[in-house]
Amino acid sequence: MDTVARSTSRTHAPTAPRRRRWVLAVLVAPLLTLLAGCAQETSSSGSGVHGGEASLSLPDLSEVTVVGGMSGRVLLGLGLVVCVMGLAMGVATYLQMRKLEVHTSMREVSELIYSTCKAYLAQQGKFLMVLWAFIAAVIVVYYKVLVGFEWGRVAVVIAFSLIGMAGSYSVAWFGIRVNTLANSRVAFASLRGKPLPLHRMPLKAGMSIGMVLISLELFMMLVILMFLPRDIAGACFIGFAIGESLGASALRIAGGIFTKIADIGSDLMKIAFKIKEDDARNPGVIADCTGDNAGDSVGPSADGFETYGVTGVALVTFVLLGVHDPAVQASLLVWVFVVRAVMIVASAVSYQLNDLYTARRYRDAERMDFERPLSNLVWLTSAACIVATFATTWFVLADTAAGDQWWRLATIVSCGTLAGALIPELVKAFTSTSSRHVREVVKSSRQGGPSLNILSGLVAGNFSAYWLGIAIVGLMGGSYLLSEQGLGDLMVAPAVFSFGLVAFGFLGMGPVTIAVDSYGPVTDNAQSVYELSVIEDIEDIDAELEREYGFTPQWERGKLMLEENDGAGNTFKATAKPVLIGTAVVGATTMIFSIIMGLTGGLTEGIENLSLLHPPFLLGLITGGSVIYWFTGASIQAVTTGAHRAVEFIRTTIKLDGVSKASEADSRRVVEICTQYAQQGMLTMFLGVFFATLAFAFVEPYFFIGYLVSIATFGLYQAIFMANAGGAWDNAKKIVETDLHAKGTQLHDATIVGDTVGDPYKDTSSVALNPVIKFTTLFGLLAVDLAVSLTDQGRHTLVVSLAAVFFVVSAYFVHRSFYGMRIQTSLEGDDEPAVVEEPAPSDEPADGLPSPARPRDDEPASDDAPGAAGDEAPGETVPQEAGAR
Repeated sequence: MDTVARSTSRTHAPTAPRRRRWVLAVLVAPLLTLLAGCAQETSSSGSGVHGGEASLSLPDLSEVTVVGGMSGRVLLGLGLVVCVMGLAMGVATYLQMRKLEVHTSMREVSELIYSTCKAYLAQQGKFLMVLWAFIAAVIVVYYKVLVGFEWGRVAVVIAFSLIGMAGSYSVAWFGIRVNTLANSRVAFASLRGKPLPLHRMPLKAGMSIGMVLISLELFMMLVILMFLPRDIAGACFIGFAIGESLGASALRIAGGIFTKIADIGSDLMKIAFKIKEDDARNPGVIADCTGDNAGDSVGPSADGFETYGVTGVALVTFVLLGVHDPAVQASLLVWVFVVRAVMIVASAVSYQLNDLYTARRYRDAERMDFERPLSNLVWLTSAACIVATFATTWFVLADTAAGDQWWRLATIVSCGTLAGALIPELVKAFTSTSSRHVREVVKSSRQGGPSLNILSGLVAGNFSAYWLGIAIVGLMGGSYLLSEQGLGDLMVAPAVFSFGLVAFGFLGMGPVTIAVDSYGPVTDNAQSVYELSVIEDIEDIDAELEREYGFTPQWERGKLMLEENDGAGNTFKATAKPVLIGTAVVGATTMIFSIIMGLTGGLTEGIENLSLLHPPFLLGLITGGSVIYWFTGASIQAVTTGAHRAVEFIRTTIKLDGVSKASEADSRRVVEICTQYAQQGMLTMFLGVFFATLAFAFVEPYFFIGYLVSIATFGLYQAIFMANAGGAWDNAKKIVETDLHAKGTQLHDATIVGDTVGDPYKDTSSVALNPVIKFTTLFGLLAVDLAVSLTDQGRHTLVVSLAAVFFVVSAYFVHRSFYGMRIQTSLEGDDEPAVVEEPAPSDEPADGLPSPARPRDDEPASDDAPGAAGDEAPGETVPQEAGAR
């Protein structure tokens, strides 16, 4: 353990207090400069600043009358009732999950996982408050010091930014609680040998998360819309959106880093020591389970909450800026929010109908295709939402000033809803266990090992980016053509509004999208809980189960079904990622429009600057790609360094003889390592993005427009490529484990290597690009307005100077994202290498690499076995735990 302590001191970055002082100094200096400069300008100039979107005032919604004479406010009130019912459904599911039967050994494991998740989330909450303080400072600088809002209005913006962040945080907490209840119940249900409960439980848990998430988001926005004074609603919406975007960005980035550090650290032990999946003796497995929730539950929940809210705010902002008739504004706002409420109902009804059909179809089945009921649910919900959209749109708009356009608006929204079902089908073509692309990865691995495995996965990811990109462009193109058929009579830039409605349609079936995404972490954890409980080794367990629960356990069948169900979970985790990133990109178009409207005086001047002939705009387009690629590399670097540290700790503490489980202290220590590197990586990357946004907004406004368009475009394809390549690698390993039953072979080792490459691809970098794009665009609304206002007041020199200062600060964090996160050991591996079980050959570096296990029965290893696992697949040896688990 002395070695571990010395290694810890070497590998870690500078001590926490010292690092915090440097970070605070770097952050506070430019903000104080900004505050001083703005204060000087306020005292020397008149206030010509309007306050941007925060100054927008809502129309009178009570004047809207729908078919049958019902008031628009009454309809919105019914929407509040729907939200309360959705929240009640989530709470009821939580209570039902607690009552489901589960063996004590499994419940203890799931509660340990939950306790580590709580510790992680509590730590993240503290971090969020620190980040929020900087956002609040910018809000005060802009709205109070520069714009001159009274303190009451500034307080409203700040308060709703805190409420938005709290919303993202609370749904993330609810998600891990429900998932950690469901995982042990699913694991226990597998012992009965019937597949149906293994499908219904995780889907029910996911649906409860989806209903709570969407209902809470819509409830908050309806409260702003209906009960707050109309002249401060714009400030409330902007503050709310910035807060939830901040919360989602931090939780998504940190969760993605955490889960993949733990996953890789745990997976590499399978190669190093030839132990089984989720071996209870491996102290990294608990951290892996915690990471499944941090990355695949906390992150998507916060991300989904923010995506739903920011898209709504973008539409509200467009309506207030792009539609000049207050009556049409009011009608469209009522329509948007009533359709959202109706889609919640349609999602809930679709889930119940699909559950009834599935229960009847598979009640007595011995085998089950776990993907089919999930696909049925997605398509059924899409069809139900489309029908509901047309009926609701006619009902709300037919008797209003926008009545002639009701069917066009409904069709445009339906393009997005159709995408919500079509995109998962395209994703499955590249990531499903039945996909030809995934099977190609397996066939390549059989002859070519890890190298061809990785190359085939890259092929799948690149092909998927093409087809999904074409699908998104096709649906957006269709909405554009429809917008040209008369919407221009109601608003300026109708095509931009149509793109926002496509993003709105993407999220229409939000509860189901979140449900099938949350299905994955439950099924993944269920496998781990089964193994960690070591229930098979409990004395007289068969008799106990028969006596206490009334059934004879089917051990092998249960384990096989858990494996198959996890494959379905992997596939549908992959399907939600492009939906969310597609929404971010399409929705960003609408938010960018808000900036353009302000810069061009309502599209009346300066339009020529939105052209490749305007050099700053072109330079902005080029700059955005560089930031996307930096962020991708930085997030993978954080995972790499953290995984190196986790592997180093696990391999020196793991005990394979004389114990059945790793100690709880060692397991918690791995969680602490993952948390440390997740927070360090998240803070560095987030602050790099934060100050880059300020810097580029201050360079030149049209440069910033080009930059925003660029990060959305580059981010879309980078995210889709990485997510689907990772999904292909993941399920290729699953095919080897479940279909070929080839665990412990060279083929299995090759697919494990591919999976560890794909882990940060699909669950760290790709998914984090979504909230980064939206946060940059949304925060950019404030930043560019601030820069333009200072320039208009004659402080161009200050603006340029601040742009340089902010860029230097951003470059500092970009620099630290690699040089501050490097693996701190020598290249030759002679820097106090940790103790290993066997020496590595002299021509191979051993530091940071796990030592291989002895072959079974101490037989000589094959000649091609490497001296240190991780450089190439080991020779074919029979694992110590081959076959039985």
